[in-house]
Amino acid sequence: MGEPKKEDPGRDETPLEQADRRWSELLQELRVAQTGVQILFGFLLAVVFQPRFAELGNVDRAIYVITVVLGAGTVGALVGPVSFHRLVAGRTRKPETVAWASRLTVVGLVLLYCTMASAFLLILRVVLHNVLALWLMLLMAGWFALWWFVIPLWARNRADGTEDGGPPDR
Repeated sequence: MGEPKKEDPGRDETPLEQADRRWSELLQELRVAQTGVQILFGFLLAVVFQPRFAELGNVDRAIYVITVVLGAGTVGALVGPVSFHRLVAGRTRKPETVAWASRLTVVGLVLLYCTMASAFLLILRVVLHNVLALWLMLLMAGWFALWWFVIPLWARNRADGTEDGGPPDR
């Protein structure tokens, strides 16, 4: 029937080879994110059993509950690609699996962003007991947003415009 169609003229790989490469790259990214999420979530689960937890006011308890729920959602989204791959593996659906896993990873990163901001706010409120906690959290949330979303999206949009004359990396 012939050779498989090449997806990207800038790379010499078939759609399946591209899916394999993208899956390997995604796994490396997930390893980094999952480690941090597991540590953060473990910390969040342990907080409730600390003696000082009883001293938290209603607002701080609400922030804690929101943070734990966001953390659980983050774990679900960042472990989801592994489950998705395992349940779909061997069914000749690698490109679709990679696409879904990539989407789940982005959802997980957005949830991780929210979890980090919420946890940061809770910690700063307990330590500072004043409105400075909110401002510091907003500053850090802005810093995370800049490096996690704004600059990567800017770079992606710049590359999609192929201003450098080369094809976008896929």
